[in-house]
Amino acid sequence: MLNYEICKQWHFEDTVCRYEPRDTILYALGLGAGSDPVAPQQLRFVYEKGLAAIPTLATVIGSAGMWMGDPRTGIDTLKLVHGEQHLRLHRPLPPAGTLIARHRVEAVVDKGQGKGALLVTRKELLDADSESPVCETRSIAFLRGDGGFSVHDGMSDSVPPRLPAPPERPADCECSYATLPQAALIYRLSGDLNPLHVDSDVAQRAGFERPILHGLCTYGMAARAAIEVLLDGQAERLRAIAARFTAPVWPGETVRFEFWREAGNSVHFRARVDARQAIVLDNGVLELWPRE
Repeated sequence: MLNYEICKQWHFEDTVCRYEPRDTILYALGLGAGSDPVAPQQLRFVYEKGLAAIPTLATVIGSAGMWMGDPRTGIDTLKLVHGEQHLRLHRPLPPAGTLIARHRVEAVVDKGQGKGALLVTRKELLDADSESPVCETRSIAFLRGDGGFSVHDGMSDSVPPRLPAPPERPADCECSYATLPQAALIYRLSGDLNPLHVDSDVAQRAGFERPILHGLCTYGMAARAAIEVLLDGQAERLRAIAARFTAPVWPGETVRFEFWREAGNSVHFRARVDARQAIVLDNGVLELWPRE
């Protein structure tokens, strides 16, 4: 059974993270950038000349690893799925550098026996020299097998607020990306080595017919799509992105991203696999820096 106190008080050491242009390029390739190798909007993410980082690279820098698999947590990791991902940038993410990753557990929520639990973690990435904040991420894990842990001691935190639904009108713009059959094998080289995405036996034990694409890969593709269709390739204008994971993507599928512009610098988005009529990202929200 999940141990609230151990999970909530889990100690993370600060991690010094050095990343190079090669890491930034590999991450972009994992999102499918470079599929048109002469398109300037794609080339700037996969060529060291004038290289820019797709901001969601921040989600793989300074990962805390598979700490939830430690037996002391009591978490059933085979029934763990990524629920939501949030990213907020205080300044553009450089294409190479040295950052400090600082993690903490923000909330552990019991949804009830048979209903699962939520575990919310936050990561700050700080400039290694000044320790000034560069960005922060917030992840919500849905622990399908761990509901009811608070029945004995009553320890549970408040449910995080829900992300807003997209408008009930046709999208203002959209684009589609075909993923490669080997997309998960490329993306995992950026640091997410969970065997769920490469090992068929592990995937089947988790309830999937075969390995699935990383949710954070689909999330990064959403950022890439927004940069291409909304920002004319100006990645530095992406200030924040958040979304809820609602269904897996199988490597090789085509994902369609829909965007709704709102007043100011806010955008809603959603992602679909039309071949299965599946919504794979929902309640997506983007915040953009204003044009200079």
